[in-house]
Formats: sequence, C-alpha cells, structure tokens
Amino acid sequence: MSTNDNVKTIQAVYEAFGRGDIATILDALTDDVDWASEADSTEVPWWGVRHGKAEVADFFTQLGTEMEVEEFTPLAIIGDGDVVLTVARYRAKSRTNGKAATMNLHHHWTFRDGKIASYRGAEDTLATLRTFQP
Repeated sequence: MSTNDNVKTIQAVYEAFGRGDIATILDALTDDVDWASEADSTEVPWWGVRHGKAEVADFFTQLGTEMEVEEFTPLAIIGDGDVVLTVARYRAKSRTNGKAATMNLHHHWTFRDGKIASYRGAEDTLATLRTFQP
C-alpha cells in the first residue's frame, strides 16, 4: 500500500472513532496487532500493551467506560511508507468524578500489507491521572 493509502486508513479510523464505530477500527487491524497507549504503565484501565483484536476491543471498552470523549480533532497526519504519525487534540471527562482534561495525543502507526500492525499512543499522563483519580 502507498503512504497515501495508509494516511487515508488513519483518517478513516479517526472518523470511525468519532462515530463510536469500533468494528470499523478493528477491521483496519492485523489479527496480531500490537497496540499500546502509554505502553509502560497500567495505572489507568486503557493504558498498557495489548495484542490482537479482542484486546484492542477491550481498550476501547475501558476507555469508553471510564471517559466521555468531548473532543477528538486530528491536527496533523504525516505518512512515510508504512509509518504514519499523528497529533490530535483531545478532551475527555471522567464518567466517575466529572473531571476533564484537554491535551494533545501523539500516535505512531505502523502498517503491514495495508493493515495497522502496531500502534503506540502517548498522552499527557499527569493530566490523565489527575482526571481519572478521585
């Protein structure tokens, strides 16, 4: 697949996220996808490493259970071959305590045979922890 195709896939994934269409996101992944948001931590339910589509589905379940996404706006999407880097503006509110955080998210996507094979996401961990914890 071309760089342009990979960028279009990420745009489609972000549009699906905005609609809450997790099935479309999962369809864009390899069966053995390596997925991690804040890979080195499990302090909040959606952080940590996941493998395979079922575990990625759990990522979205955990995120949706804990947080209400109020804004998700892609600011930059840049591709180079099988790598796509993105920055997105994100605002979410805790469903438990009502606290909110606004931050930029940084995503690193890697493709294999036209599908997303890996994802690494980084966020403002301090802001997330302050929002998530009571």
